[in-house]
Amino acid sequence: MYYNLLLNKLPNITPSGLKIRSDFRESIKFELLMQDNSVKERDKLMLALNLYYYDTSQINDIQVAVDDLLWFYKGGKIERKNVDEKVKKDNSKEKQIYSYEFDAEYIYSAFLEQYNIDLNSIKYLHWWKFRALFSSLNEKTQFSKIMGYRSMNTSKIKDKDMKKHYEKMKKLYALPDMRTEEQKENDFAEAFS
Repeated sequence: MYYNLLLNKLPNITPSGLKIRSDFRESIKFELLMQDNSVKERDKLMLALNLYYYDTSQINDIQVAVDDLLWFYKGGKIERKNVDEKVKKDNSKEKQIYSYEFDAEYIYSAFLEQYNIDLNSIKYLHWWKFRALFSSLNEKTQFSKIMGYRSMNTSKIKDKDMKKHYEKMKKLYALPDMRTEEQKENDFAEAFS
């Protein structure tokens, strides 16, 4: 099932027919939940289902409910049969350049500056609309500049002063390392394999 933001009414119901909470706040909470190392993996599933679905007693097939939840979170752009492959690929060792937890003020300010949307007081904003606006924040916002610093490969910069400046900015705006000790050890071991 494919949705076009310009042509289709945005869904509040999953492909399998369950009513889902579609406000952007729920999907931000979901992303924070998935990144929270203090929550056991087995508990994340039930917490995620309770976060998104109004009535979990209506879930007949947990795998379908999870697939639908991920379909919704990803903006409806992936086919349900490919969800597991896409999630594994997306969760690979890609450098994180933003955090809803640590960048909340920057994100709030960017939306207010560029779109005149107060994310704190807006009653409702569909997750898919939020995603579209988020991905189109212009480079004039401080938040976009910060993401640029975080994603920059300074090894390719030849000018010493410029390289020093960008390395300083990278360090200044670096996100905290939220990996567990075990994850850090595994990443270290993988670097030498």
